[in-house]
Amino acid sequence: MTDLTGIQDLLLSRIRDVADHPEPGVMFKDITPLLADPAAFSALSDALAGIARSTGATKIVGLEARGFILGAPVAVRAGLGFIPVRKAGKLPGATLSQAYDLEYGSAEIEVHAEDLTDSDRVLVVDDVLATGGTAEAAVQLIRRAGAEVAGLAVLMELGFLGGRARVEPALAGAPLEALLTV
Repeated sequence: MTDLTGIQDLLLSRIRDVADHPEPGVMFKDITPLLADPAAFSALSDALAGIARSTGATKIVGLEARGFILGAPVAVRAGLGFIPVRKAGKLPGATLSQAYDLEYGSAEIEVHAEDLTDSDRVLVVDDVLATGGTAEAAVQLIRRAGAEVAGLAVLMELGFLGGRARVEPALAGAPLEALLTV
């Protein structure tokens, strides 16, 4: 499936809306039906791997936790290494960390210090771009590790939350690709 409209239609048909989750007034976009459908999951992985190839990425970074689910098959399909970016305190050994602010507090993410080098071009992969805090922190962390950011690729952008406006300055010209925008 190489037709983007066809892929978008397939992906949208496998994303379930769940009203009032995790709190009243929120419409949660559940991707588990998409992951359970091998044709849809394969089409998603192929589309994101195409983005990885087009950016010249040498590694894929997946953001905890659903970015792991999407990023690992993308890395395999694109013939690249996969690097997990985890919540603070989850990785053993020497790590680099990046704190960031959320609308309700703060958080911190980490990567193994030796996993990225100055010869790496890194594509960040995640499921959803919402407010952009985690993605922006990941871009900063990758640069602090000495690697170049090749771009950010997500399954879905929640455009009404303004994450693109927050992340694009951090990307400094690297592409931000969303397969779906809602």
